[in-house]
Amino acid sequence: MKLATQLMYDGNPRATADTVAGWEKAGLDVVWVAEAYGFDSPTLMGYLAAKTETVQIGSAILNIYSRTPGALLQTAAGLDNVSGGRAILGLGASGPQVIEGFHGVPYSKPLGRTGEIIDLVRRGLKREPLTHDGIFHLPLDKEHGAVTGLGKPLKILTHPQRDTIPIWIAALGAKSVEQTAEIADGWIPHLFHPEKAHLVWGDALEAGKAKRLPGLDPLQITAGGMVAIGEGPDTKALLDFARPLFALYVGGMGAKGKNFYNDVAKSYGYEKEAEEIQDLYLSGKKKEAEALIPTDWLEAANLVGPASYVKERIAAFEEAGVTHLNITPVSDDPTATMAQVKEMIS
Repeated sequence: MKLATQLMYDGNPRATADTVAGWEKAGLDVVWVAEAYGFDSPTLMGYLAAKTETVQIGSAILNIYSRTPGALLQTAAGLDNVSGGRAILGLGASGPQVIEGFHGVPYSKPLGRTGEIIDLVRRGLKREPLTHDGIFHLPLDKEHGAVTGLGKPLKILTHPQRDTIPIWIAALGAKSVEQTAEIADGWIPHLFHPEKAHLVWGDALEAGKAKRLPGLDPLQITAGGMVAIGEGPDTKALLDFARPLFALYVGGMGAKGKNFYNDVAKSYGYEKEAEEIQDLYLSGKKKEAEALIPTDWLEAANLVGPASYVKERIAAFEEAGVTHLNITPVSDDPTATMAQVKEMIS
């Protein structure tokens, strides 16, 4: 199992990024950089490449709508070069509110777009000319909207550091998870409950793995949560720090009927709570929504308690297929916590 962490997209992520070099020395293997509709990921990923030496740097996630396949290819190749071959391209569909609201792009055909983008990026890294006839038309012709009709097949101008870069997909829906298990190097779920994950995604993962593209290594999975190691009620009370995040996603990350995280909560068996949390959150009652996040979900999805208990949670994540434990240290010395968890998983 590898050790990962995620830089969030709120506040000033540069301040957190400056600590990643210390976490790298403590054993951090992968740092994920979020985007949503905050700061863009590639800028921070390039900053991290200059600050670090060995840690892998992944986008979690770049959406599949606001950048063309060619732009995603350029970003992946550029980051891989400046990092010396440490890039991971994390992709996802995001959601209608962000894609249509912030980017002004129709939210359509997420599965088809994902598959075509991954195929084009993989071929592009091998310096094949980009040609395609599907959702994307390369070169673009007049039949599909070209103004001049002068486009021609082009290969990436520069030579990529590697001709293959790991591509991970953030997926929650059954069809998307099945596609991930079929074509991607890794899977990025969210609000992951190790003991209940198989109830939600087990069939989809098995169906996708049965069709897995030849040449791909076994599917990697990154999941985890907040880490606080210590005895007594004060440590357990730190779980409440996770409530706003869970409430944001379950209650506010999408509209009624179009919140994928709310659907996951219901699939875990929290149907009543998910409905109430969303109603409260969307009506502005965020604290009341936070209070309704099931404590057993918080306990399962995070690693908070005595060292022996944290080890049990690590084992549960590993049993659920997690290959990259994605943690957020909550302590006076996050670097020491990183080192302690690294020792536990080694």
